[in-house]
Amino acid sequence: MQKTVLIVEDEFLIAMDLARMVEADGWTVIGPVGTVKEALRLLEEGLPTVAMLDVNLGSELVTPVAERLTASNVPVASAYDKPEHQCGDLLAGVPNVGKPTSERRVLSTLRLLIEI
Repeated sequence: MQKTVLIVEDEFLIAMDLARMVEADGWTVIGPVGTVKEALRLLEEGLPTVAMLDVNLGSELVTPVAERLTASNVPVASAYDKPEHQCGDLLAGVPNVGKPTSERRVLSTLRLLIEI
């Protein structure tokens, strides 16, 4: 099974660092993208195995992307502590990758997501 991860992160250096971490572990990265519009466009092309979402993307929330992923049964992790404070129950209880984060935490979170 090919492991794919959608990375939605508006901070370029963080997005590139996350992509590097997961690609080194054999994941194929979709994106990374920094806006809701870009993420939704990628989801029209196909669904990832899992997704890592920043909650605040500049002046917009990632909620529409999270809704699409949840409706498609794609497991999601957040880079935001308590994402339910921003996006309501939609992201309540999802694993938190954290910011800043470590490679070990990112990879263990992705492994957890594919077991869900």
